[in-house]
Amino acid sequence: MSALKRIAQRWACFAVAVALWELATRQAGDRFFPPPSTIAQTAGTLWFSPAFFDHIAPGVGRMLLGWALAAAIGVALGILLGRSRPAMAYLGAVFTFMRSIPPPLLVPFFVASVGITTMQLPTIVFGTVWPVLLNTVDGARSVDATKVDTARAFRLSRTQWTLGVVLPSAAPKIFAGLRLSLSIALILMVVAELVGSVNGIGNQLVRAQRDYELPAMWAWIVLLGVLGYLFNTLLLAFERRALAWQPRHSLEARSSATGG
Repeated sequence: MSALKRIAQRWACFAVAVALWELATRQAGDRFFPPPSTIAQTAGTLWFSPAFFDHIAPGVGRMLLGWALAAAIGVALGILLGRSRPAMAYLGAVFTFMRSIPPPLLVPFFVASVGITTMQLPTIVFGTVWPVLLNTVDGARSVDATKVDTARAFRLSRTQWTLGVVLPSAAPKIFAGLRLSLSIALILMVVAELVGSVNGIGNQLVRAQRDYELPAMWAWIVLLGVLGYLFNTLLLAFERRALAWQPRHSLEARSSATGG
């Protein structure tokens, strides 16, 4: 099945779902569930207004910055730890314990330690670093034995070994972790903004909810879905370009497994 045909089928299913949603909500007439046409009209007013620079841009900026920091930390530590079995033997239990803590539960800790208006970034970084770190460790451990022997025969330096052998071998697992952490970053952005932010999408979402501005509330919820789809699509496109050296069927299988 061609890529264009798959895309057409997905959008056709989406259009049918929206049409059914429109019919169902108009038939129900429940003010808590406005029809998509009303939500779209409200979204156009909210998204393309000063709210874009006051709330959308700051929130997305925090999310992307937190995700980028988590990616840098996770990949760097993952490469180091993945090639050191003693290090993982000592730290594995610590990582398992820390990643098991739901990040929203640590919001009070970050509020007390860095302040209520600046705790969003550390909350996002803490919650998103684990998928990248653990996937990178797994990828760094899976370097083919033939490549290891070849690198030793050519007496590669540590930098050449890391950048030329370990990192390319771990790249598929790294991208899997990046895609998972990106979704988590979006969720944590909203959670953190619900608590103590003076701006952001989460801040506006809870404000619309408290004021019973239901179309606005749904417009912010839809925006989160749009952002999640957009960022996931962009990252998937970059992944396919970065991993173009891999067999095509393996890329398609991985993207299907992760919903790409």
